[in-house]
Amino acid sequence: MLSEAKHLCALAALAVAVMGVGCGAPRADRIVVGSKNFTEQAVLGEIIAQHIAARTGLAVERRFYLAGTYICQQAILAGRIDVYPEYTGTALTAILKLPAASDAAQVFAQVKTAYAQRFGLLLAPPLGFNNTFALVIRGDDARRDNIRTISQAAAYAPKWRPGFGYEFMERPDGYQGLVKTYGLKFGAEPRIMDLGLLYKALTSHQVDLVAGNSTDGLISALGLTVLDDDRHYFPPYQAVPILRAQTARRHPEVLTALQDLAGKISAEDMQRMNYAVDGQHRDARDVAAEFLKSHGL
Repeated sequence: MLSEAKHLCALAALAVAVMGVGCGAPRADRIVVGSKNFTEQAVLGEIIAQHIAARTGLAVERRFYLAGTYICQQAILAGRIDVYPEYTGTALTAILKLPAASDAAQVFAQVKTAYAQRFGLLLAPPLGFNNTFALVIRGDDARRDNIRTISQAAAYAPKWRPGFGYEFMERPDGYQGLVKTYGLKFGAEPRIMDLGLLYKALTSHQVDLVAGNSTDGLISALGLTVLDDDRHYFPPYQAVPILRAQTARRHPEVLTALQDLAGKISAEDMQRMNYAVDGQHRDARDVAAEFLKSHGL
């Protein structure tokens, strides 16, 4: 039921984004904040929305759970949202279709230039943490077989059933490149599932390996093990706010508010906030508000 409810919410939010239907203040006098369809994005969306509202006095509308990367990209290009949190490695490979690179500063500069030139979009400074894809297995399995890296896991993969999200299967920095880089051959075809079900499926032994995110709060809470990307397949994924240049020209104070958040969120902060929502079932608005207050924002 919970998964179905989340799916319906995502569809409703997507319909609003596509049709441009909204309530409240006139569009020129309000800022629309979007997010993708997983917990971290909702928390980051709340942090951005609450801080913009407090810093600028502008009305802020939320359009969260807009499916994945491509839907958010289309929504911001169409002007249905003004700002949303993105990850530099995702922007580089999934949107710009450029080769992965390992230097975080280089990736940020490359994406910033290309987004401005091709899309009229601005990258605000990084929020402070890198959220890379993480291949995760059960902690008991890792300890029993002494598995610490993806390379070591390759020997066990023929006995494993993997579980991945749809976007990971389709992205150029996802499944196909991963199995090629590490020579992974699984014992079954990947099971494609909702991101919110990955860890439940792993702990209940429905699958044996999943591709999550390094800042997922449930990883440590459930005693899971993240395998080291020892061949450095994944690029850096610094979290950054993406803002329409038109919005920045109309309301430069919004860009200033986003700059306030630069470097403020550590990986540990993000993991704690994700766990507060996923593990303790707290509301993302309250979690974001507490974070902003604790940082004097």
